[in-house]
Amino acid sequence: MLRGIALGVAAPALTTTPAASASAAPAPASAPAAGDRTSRAAAGAASGATAAASFRWLGTSGWRIDSGGRTLLFDPYLTRYDTGLFSGAFDDRTRLRTDERLVREHAGEPAVVLVSHSHWDHINDVPHIARTTGARVVGTETTYHLLRSLGVAADRLVVVRGGEVLDFDGWVVEVAASRHSRNSTYGYFAPGTLNAPPARAPRTIGELPEGDTLAFQVTPPGGPTAFLMGGSDFSERDTEGLRPDLAMVAVPGGGATHRYLPRLLAALGHPRTVVPVHWDNFETPLADPAEPAPGVDLADFAARVREESPAAQVVVPEYLTPYDWSRPPV
Repeated sequence: MLRGIALGVAAPALTTTPAASASAAPAPASAPAAGDRTSRAAAGAASGATAAASFRWLGTSGWRIDSGGRTLLFDPYLTRYDTGLFSGAFDDRTRLRTDERLVREHAGEPAVVLVSHSHWDHINDVPHIARTTGARVVGTETTYHLLRSLGVAADRLVVVRGGEVLDFDGWVVEVAASRHSRNSTYGYFAPGTLNAPPARAPRTIGELPEGDTLAFQVTPPGGPTAFLMGGSDFSERDTEGLRPDLAMVAVPGGGATHRYLPRLLAALGHPRTVVPVHWDNFETPLADPAEPAPGVDLADFAARVREESPAAQVVVPEYLTPYDWSRPPV
């Protein structure tokens, strides 16, 4: 399996090195059609822009995006500890902890942190990041209450539900209601929501309910529009009409969701660049080469993307490697 390069048919191909990234532009995107939900603000931010935004995969579904001297994070889970999830000995009493040195090294000084949902592999490091950097955190009401209990100030938290289009100093963030992945029994770990802070701050991963799930479409100043998701399911009606240049697509772990990839790619208008995420074993340290989680077949995923979107470029990311993507003028 080739990593860190483009798989499939598209031009120009993406090239990068671990030390410094090379530029690559997705195929030019047309202006939003009448039925497209991509906001006029996002279209305006991208039109005429040639500057690149730098994207770094943080493992799991996490991303660091840098543009114009500012940083945005999505689902930053850098600490990565063993819960027994992939060994058949899962323990929901596993204690929460943060590797502060590792987070400080790779998270930067974010202005905004987006959180898809409140499971530990998405929110674990967010309280520390928010408390130490003053970043504004965008997430669900459950995320809000959990972070308040973990010492994050209320004025740094933004509650969203889906449908919001927010402007953070030129970074356009569109919020879509989404869905969590489902396992072979059609369920998922720790469902539930909070409408008030818990009686005490969570100490274990089992005390972090999912709390509803969101997806985001982010347009950095001068950069491409990127679709970010934290689980391999989605709300088709809430996603329909988004038109990202890049789609960071969670790899499904099973077939519980009907026609997941065909419906998702169609709803997003068949983006020209697809980047698989949430396919790695996030119970191991953040070091290349990334180890696929049990049952994940990246070659099959890439083949199914090409079957649905023959022109798509599939890019398998490497940990912490900067990829400079730009959106050409429309």
